[in-house]
Amino acid sequence: MAQEPTDPSWLFAQECRFIAGTMTVEALPPPGPVEIAFAGRSNVGKSSLINALTNRNSLARISRTPGRTQQINFFDLAGRLVLVDLPGHGYAKVGRAKVAEWSKLIAAYLKGRPNLVRLLLLIDSRVGFKEPDLKLMELLDEVALSYQIVMTKADEMKPDELEIARARLAIQLARRPAAHPEIIITSSRSKAGIDQLRAELTALIDRS
Repeated sequence: MAQEPTDPSWLFAQECRFIAGTMTVEALPPPGPVEIAFAGRSNVGKSSLINALTNRNSLARISRTPGRTQQINFFDLAGRLVLVDLPGHGYAKVGRAKVAEWSKLIAAYLKGRPNLVRLLLLIDSRVGFKEPDLKLMELLDEVALSYQIVMTKADEMKPDELEIARARLAIQLARRPAAHPEIIITSSRSKAGIDQLRAELTALIDRS
């Protein structure tokens, strides 16, 4: 029997709990519900966005020191959706060996996770794509994993500036085969775009 479609307002009002954190491929939890991964540079507001989506203040740790997330963290939302917080890229104040270790772990996760249906690549609205973002997109295109751009910190720009930034990103995405064409503009502070993103993620459950 087919499962009834999920209501975003219901889903994101449910309990969201930390279920696992791993720094090795061997320690990844077994595949379960649909997974959505969150990636981005270490100062892009990833933890703040996850907290805003789930109506929590401290589900994902927010640190004044970029690069604090040093493992892949898994959060279960009502047994229907798993939010996966990936280590931030491009800014972590750690040695090259640790960065290489993280890169290997993330690549293995992205290539071999059967229930991972989309990656959200968070981009600071004021900054646009940087080299680490482009490298990640190349990997995602290579493994044919659907990814969607989520612009963050929209409250720090004027509406016309946001539209120019969005259009610029869209042009750069046009020829990327695994990129979702719709770019979502968000602010964890003002909650702009949060309901839209919740609806997008909920629809992925019903399509999977």
